[in-house]
Amino acid sequence: MRRREFISLIGGAAAWPLAAQGSPKMRRVGVLVGIDENDPLVKARLRAFRLALRDLGWIEGRNVDIDYWFTGTDPKSIARDVAEVIKLVPDVIVANTTPVMLALRPTTSTIPIVFTVVNDPVGQGFISNLAHPGGNITGFSFIEPEIVGKWVSLLGDVKPDLARVTLMFNPDTAPYYERYFTSFKALPQQSAIELTAARVRSTTDVEQAIASLTEHGGLVAAADPYIIQIRGAILQKAAEYRMPVIAPYRQFVDEGFLMSYGPDTSDIFRRSASYVDRILKGEKPGNLPVQAPDKFELVVNLRTAKALGLSIREPFLQLADEVIE
Repeated sequence: MRRREFISLIGGAAAWPLAAQGSPKMRRVGVLVGIDENDPLVKARLRAFRLALRDLGWIEGRNVDIDYWFTGTDPKSIARDVAEVIKLVPDVIVANTTPVMLALRPTTSTIPIVFTVVNDPVGQGFISNLAHPGGNITGFSFIEPEIVGKWVSLLGDVKPDLARVTLMFNPDTAPYYERYFTSFKALPQQSAIELTAARVRSTTDVEQAIASLTEHGGLVAAADPYIIQIRGAILQKAAEYRMPVIAPYRQFVDEGFLMSYGPDTSDIFRRSASYVDRILKGEKPGNLPVQAPDKFELVVNLRTAKALGLSIREPFLQLADEVIE
């Protein structure tokens, strides 16, 4: 679904007739987001992106037009929106989520692409090298396989009797988790907590996966656009089965999940604006190294902890960036 939005971020001057201000060359940016446009996650991310562009001198409607597509996770919808953005031949395409990148990458070798909040870009074949991507693609990655161990450890910290953790993801929208899961299983075990995988493609799969966990279980809701889309169903079933859940996104905790640990996605979108700016000013994307997140957050929902019967120790809470009470 496409949206054209022109917003005034610097006051009334942005609405003056262009003739009165001179006529700078208008540039075009296409933004493909693999999540619903009304999701609070998306609104926060795009606000950060727009404000960062403004700070760099790019004002929508004055010297840059930005076209937005909100594809969701349906392959047909993604393919249709990718075809539309390619037809417009924008100066830069900003692409969010693995399904979007999988559809976009084969369609152009010339239009610069900046991916953002995308996992394992080398392993998925989007680029060949993080330091020197080459070609027309660069961007900002999200999480590394090592974070799986951190999620398991954090759940163990708040639930001392934890015996098994399930990593929940959709293998169609987040195929990299197969490698992440395998990598974790290959590590020398540092605790007695067992990690299993729940490959879900429907809310029925979600219910079955949560129901199969015992009272000594916990759940990781992975960084996956499909998981974002169905998080309401996950939260409902987790509450019903009194299951502690950790996710990468703080928005999940605002909505009632127990914990989140992961990079600040709005900050990643903000930083991606710097690469859009540099490309619009003439730099080649293949010369811009892929950047990893540099801002991580641990957020805990104490109301949810109490509902689950968990008593979280004060030293753990002091480590959190935010505690929702």
